[in-house]
Amino acid sequence: MDAVAPLALAEEWDNVGLIAGDARSALRGPVLLTIDLTDGVLSEAEGVGAGAILSYHPPIFHAIKRLVASDARQGLILRALAGGMAVVSPHTSLDAAPGCMSDWLADAVLEPGQPRSADRRALIPRAIEQASGRCKIVTFVPASHVEQVRGALASAGAGTIGNYQACSFSATGTGTFLGNQGAHPTVGKVGQLEHVPEVRLEMVILRRAVPLAVELLRSLHPYEEPGIDVYPLEPKAERGTGAGRRLTLDTPATIGELAQRVKTNLGLTHVQIAPARAVESKLSRIGICPGAGASLVESASRESCEVFLTGEMKHHEVLAANAMGIGIILAGHSNTERGFLPRLAERLNAITPGLQARHAGADKVLMRTV
Repeated sequence: MDAVAPLALAEEWDNVGLIAGDARSALRGPVLLTIDLTDGVLSEAEGVGAGAILSYHPPIFHAIKRLVASDARQGLILRALAGGMAVVSPHTSLDAAPGCMSDWLADAVLEPGQPRSADRRALIPRAIEQASGRCKIVTFVPASHVEQVRGALASAGAGTIGNYQACSFSATGTGTFLGNQGAHPTVGKVGQLEHVPEVRLEMVILRRAVPLAVELLRSLHPYEEPGIDVYPLEPKAERGTGAGRRLTLDTPATIGELAQRVKTNLGLTHVQIAPARAVESKLSRIGICPGAGASLVESASRESCEVFLTGEMKHHEVLAANAMGIGIILAGHSNTERGFLPRLAERLNAITPGLQARHAGADKVLMRTV
């Protein structure tokens, strides 16, 4: 799952990963994929001797103080463990990952058979690389010692970018200093302002390697007090990774036409719409979020979206979106999620031969039209 949807992409408030079970245990039996862990899904898993259940929604979300069979939801976890089944949840990591839940739902606003639009991006771009992981170390050194210092930093792990090592940048300039009494300058005299040609040398480095790099740099730098700066690096946001999607259609369509495509592509009998402008208006910029997407409406507004597709929203949330000029299409919470599970099973089976992942037959729509 981490190869498909890294857990680092999940929202901070979410509870993802191994929810119950022992990660060290061998996986025996098929893996059932479901939107929610229900009694019917667990019974199916028991019947086929499943080794794990992948529940999109985490069956344990809020903190609990005990795990008892008398509680209906907790009892399902205990049954799964008693049957030797692990329970895993990807939730918002699966929403954010490229080519996963949000992109699948974005395809639903396209005409059947229409190729993907080139202009597709996350509403809130997210980076896989964590901000705390990498820094940039900078020092200022005479040209005569640049290679020595560069080599020392590289030996501490600095300058590694992908498959390349000893990566650095250098630029020449002029350094100044005035040594006080007790100083022992390598260049010039105490009490005299010196101007020295220097090279600014900078290299990326993992934060955990900074202490060793600084120690080596001090030992090999010719100056008594070398200038050393360490800057934390922000993660690089990826356009197609993160919460929600913003899709710009090559050919604009009305909200009614978009709603019909959603019905056709998701196999639904009906959806709800709340137009924010004349129904015949042609719209081209669509915001998308699986499940309950009200929290992303403001982001959709900042991205100039004219319509927003999600599963469910409250009445006043829809009113607020309309007031921003954003029309709403609601297709049902799990309707905007469940259809991706067969694709996910195919991907997991492709990268893990013998896994036997499949969508649980007992995973059904909770709310039905009667």
